[in-house]
Amino acid sequence: MTYVQGSSLRFRKLLVVIKQTAYEEYSQLKLRGQAPKALRWNRLESRYKAHKQCVNDLLASLRHHKVDFLCVNRVELDRQHLSNVDLVVAVGGDGTVLSASHFLDHGTIPLLGINSDPITRDESKSVKNKSADERRSHGALCACTSNDMHRGLSRILYGGGHLSSRTRIQCVLKTTFTETRLVPTLNDMLICNPSPAAVSRFRMGWLEENHYPQEEEEDRLTTTSNMGSLSEPTQLYKPPTLNHYGTITRFGGQSYDVQKSINVWSSGMWVSTSTGSTAAIKNSGGQVMERDSSDLQYLIREHMIEADADNDVQTIGNKPLRDGEKLHLRWNSHRGKVFIDGSHMTHDLSLGDELLITGDAPPLQLFLREDGDENTDAMGLSTA
Repeated sequence: MTYVQGSSLRFRKLLVVIKQTAYEEYSQLKLRGQAPKALRWNRLESRYKAHKQCVNDLLASLRHHKVDFLCVNRVELDRQHLSNVDLVVAVGGDGTVLSASHFLDHGTIPLLGINSDPITRDESKSVKNKSADERRSHGALCACTSNDMHRGLSRILYGGGHLSSRTRIQCVLKTTFTETRLVPTLNDMLICNPSPAAVSRFRMGWLEENHYPQEEEEDRLTTTSNMGSLSEPTQLYKPPTLNHYGTITRFGGQSYDVQKSINVWSSGMWVSTSTGSTAAIKNSGGQVMERDSSDLQYLIREHMIEADADNDVQTIGNKPLRDGEKLHLRWNSHRGKVFIDGSHMTHDLSLGDELLITGDAPPLQLFLREDGDENTDAMGLSTA
């Protein structure tokens, strides 16, 4: 983690990624006569106005600091917008930060999240008492809110702030004909059947690189050279057999041995970083990790275990994936999906597809809230 402060601008060209609010989305549906009848328009409009006020205040502050910037809607964000950008600013909530992070593949451009409509401590209590429904983004991935944005933004623009390197999940999807490197995952990844009522079947194991030893004489094939005599044999290399090495697979041209593999019937699997360990995987029974840990964590959801299963099978449901380990899945259901950081980014799975999961993605440079910031408590909830 880095704490720095200077007297000159550190970031001079910014990309501002702006959330599209529910009010805007439902307004479009209303024009087509497709909006749900139970919508509370006054509440949606109030949230929309708070968000827009934050955006307008942010742009005014950037103009005040004479910073060059470009604005883009979250749903229209493209890699071409990142050309020559020094800093990406995501205005909205955690979802906007996650969406923006998927475009920062190389981890060279820092990301700053601003919670445009933060929940307050009083509103958080009202949710627990169910006297109102004021649930908003807690902004766990945001360095500042609309309440303290000017102070936090100024500090960051001039080289200050709390810049943290966040571990991300790297997942490679291999089908019959293609091999695709999915976008880095900042929070968590869910691998499951598209139907929550269906069983997710897959085989999981750990990969180790194969380095084939020199084969002994009896393991080589001997043929007769077409150009030589019968006394001049040509020895051809005999590939290793499955019995010799176990199950073998290949990613990126590298051969791997799949070890300690088991068949799993379940509701799917969560894979989380330390950043995401306080979110869905925790609420599913997982462990909260040290915030700066470079390890990953996986959790099998509703693992169907036979009564006479080995102890290894019974205890494999929730474990860390240490730095350098490679988790391998072979999908054994007819259909499946990979959900990356929520429901917006997905990839389809078919029977026989394979996944290689590691923590090898380039880390994300993310500004986080500094301890002791005014107007927030330890959870990041606004006290303003």
